[in-house]
Amino acid sequence: MLSFSLDAAEKDFLAQQARRSIEAGLAGIAAAETPQPPEGLGGAKSQLRSPLGAFVTLSLNGALRGCIGNIIGRAPLYAVVWDMARAAAFNDPRFPPLTLAEWPRTQLDISVLGPLTPCPKPEAVEVGRHGLVLQYQGRSGVFLPQVPVEQGWDRLASLDNLCGKAGLPPGTWKLPGAQLFWFEAEVFKA
Repeated sequence: MLSFSLDAAEKDFLAQQARRSIEAGLAGIAAAETPQPPEGLGGAKSQLRSPLGAFVTLSLNGALRGCIGNIIGRAPLYAVVWDMARAAAFNDPRFPPLTLAEWPRTQLDISVLGPLTPCPKPEAVEVGRHGLVLQYQGRSGVFLPQVPVEQGWDRLASLDNLCGKAGLPPGTWKLPGAQLFWFEAEVFKA
């Protein structure tokens, strides 16, 4: 169970925030200040100003086109989404910067992360529910909860592929000294 929830208006604001950030980047405009949500949006329990982690994922024709995020929130959620959207579009080292020609065909997903905590036992990991972080000997890898589902992996395949994402051999997650963390996320289209 997530420790927070976003209502439809908050999700809509974050979706607009991500799109405006990328559009400003495409136009070559550097925002002097991150646009803030309107007062009262989301009510008294709004998470928009809470320090939550978030990832923004760009897809083009069903293929990954960029994905950048912060696992731990160190700024208000609305600012994290603004910054991560621009970073995913223009600074993901796996891809060239997004172009104006690609933009109309680009799909965005936003993943807002709950707290990162140690995973008590790998057997408890539920595919599609838990995002994972593996750390071992100075290397680390992260999968959002939706990645194993999209790839058709079961729990063990997810853990072994997480090792590969960290540049480690399969099964490293079982070794003494390997640290496995988990989190949940609210994922929505932008």
